[in-house]
Amino acid sequence: MCKLLGANVIGTTSTEAKANLAKQNGADYIVDYSNGYDSLIDKVNELTENKGVHVVFDGVGAATFDVSLKAVRRLGTVISFGNSSGAVPPVNIMRLAEKNIRLMRTTLFQYITTREEFEALSKELLQLVAENKLQFAIHKIYNIKDVKEAHDDLEGRKTTGKLLLNLSP
Repeated sequence: MCKLLGANVIGTTSTEAKANLAKQNGADYIVDYSNGYDSLIDKVNELTENKGVHVVFDGVGAATFDVSLKAVRRLGTVISFGNSSGAVPPVNIMRLAEKNIRLMRTTLFQYITTREEFEALSKELLQLVAENKLQFAIHKIYNIKDVKEAHDDLEGRKTTGKLLLNLSP
């Protein structure tokens, strides 16, 4: 979606397969963080002329929050939306002052609270889907009895795309 808005996208990954997937989905640059997060920051600085990125979308949480603050530029935004490595610990708000960073934690049910918001955003999303501007990858459909396998696959970082649970027996 960032590409649809004209952004230059830097994707991060630790595997070649996921790097290829990010490229196929519009990432302009891929940064491999398997050598540690310091190398990731070095590469982000190289790509942004030491300014940092305008926005960081952090779906990992505790393990990457400090990296996100380092990667974002002055007057940039860090959007935290996931906790795959655990919840971000309490934040001293003064940490944001160094670069005047905006920090946002999103949740669907607080972002869309009215029927009008839901309808407007749904219409926009469905239009993008109808125009084939968005693609959705389904990693696997698990039977509900295999929910543990689905969790294990997620935790083991064996997945790309969406995991679906089939509730029918």
